[in-house]
Amino acid sequence: MDRTDRYIALANIDHYLSLLNNADLSEKNRDTIMKLLLATEDMLSHDLEQLEFAERRAANGRNRVTYLTILRNSFIAGSADREQADKLLANFEAIQRQLEAFCHTMREKVNSRPI
Repeated sequence: MDRTDRYIALANIDHYLSLLNNADLSEKNRDTIMKLLLATEDMLSHDLEQLEFAERRAANGRNRVTYLTILRNSFIAGSADREQADKLLANFEAIQRQLEAFCHTMREKVNSRPI
């Protein structure tokens, strides 16, 4: 993969992650975007630099989930704001699980490469 293709793939990953942050995204669209995200990440999965990129995204995601958990807990249980926060948090947790799984897969690929 040349530098241009790699740059486009990284930009696409950032774009897909930003789309997934929308709490109003339909389940069908979310599934489609997740498939695109995973396919794009898989194209880069042999690359140590891509592993570092993915791990930074996963670390940022963990921070985002922590922040949203704190924010969610500030709303009164049963309120409309709390329901919206619950949906958003569930969305971010699902994205985070995917990012963590991808990082795990990439670590295995990178660690299994011959030196």
